[in-house]
Amino acid sequence: MARRTARWAVALAAAVLLLASAVAAWLLRPLPLRLPEGGNVVDVQIAPGMSARQIAQALAEAGVDVPAWMLLAWLRLSGQARELKAGAYEIAPGTTPGQLLDKLVRGEQALRRVTLIEGWTVRDVLRALRRAEHLVDDLPPGEDPVALARHLGLAATHAEGRFFPDTYLYPKRSAASEVLRRAARAMDERLAQAWAQRAADLPLRSPEEALILASLVEKETGHEPDRALIAGVFVNRLRLGMRLQTDPSVIYGLGETFDGDLRRRDLLTDTPYNTYTRAGLPPTPIAMPGWASLLAAVQPARTPALYFVARGDGTSAFSRTLDEHNRAVRRYQLGR
Repeated sequence: MARRTARWAVALAAAVLLLASAVAAWLLRPLPLRLPEGGNVVDVQIAPGMSARQIAQALAEAGVDVPAWMLLAWLRLSGQARELKAGAYEIAPGTTPGQLLDKLVRGEQALRRVTLIEGWTVRDVLRALRRAEHLVDDLPPGEDPVALARHLGLAATHAEGRFFPDTYLYPKRSAASEVLRRAARAMDERLAQAWAQRAADLPLRSPEEALILASLVEKETGHEPDRALIAGVFVNRLRLGMRLQTDPSVIYGLGETFDGDLRRRDLLTDTPYNTYTRAGLPPTPIAMPGWASLLAAVQPARTPALYFVARGDGTSAFSRTLDEHNRAVRRYQLGR
């Protein structure tokens, strides 16, 4: 009897060892995948709240060529079935079961990126999002900043300038509206940081006015040392009640009718954004300012200048008087 029991024990140990060896070998062997036509990865979407059984079924249906029951048994035997995270995942050829489990436990989603550039308008932003890879376009049709602000639930009624320029990562099949809401929250945070550092005697009444001024600075120059000086010119003009006379705002007001050549008649065409015909700041930002322009708007340089003109090399020439400015215009703009 004892001898028979010993034989059974040896046989059972051998079977367990064989099974363990088989499982170990399976965990180290690449998973067989049914790749989609023209694709080189299997996409798997795991929704929040999915059970281990549902996750195993999702993996099998997506293209992991292993029976769902076997995947479920593996997930449960791993002891990590409750640690799997929801998200969008990619499974590439050569991925082993162990590597896939690690990916799901760590939440290593298949991420894509979209970059929003300083100085872009809502039109530019929407076009970039609609070209972005694996981003679901759930935005309102067209390029209307008012409709966009309403759709996103922004506190501002106009979406222009309300998104912080940066690179945003997103899981595959994310909604474009969620990327924009993150960009809007980022702008709110950076604008609050800048406003908290504002100079004491600014002629700006609110963070919104600082954002508008920063957008003008952003569109006027890409030359870092000139930002605070240009903001200083605008602040001087606001204090004196002078019109800002900034071309980018006029161009923004012209909209799609602007053909790339700003003419004298354009400067005389009155719109809410024409800072030649109307005093003060335009009603909304005209583009997305970056951090440098936000900071320049709230910490403008102390300068006697009331005028500036582009030199043509990316820098600007600053003048205190209209005569000095006219000479600079003749030199740098008219070539005389």
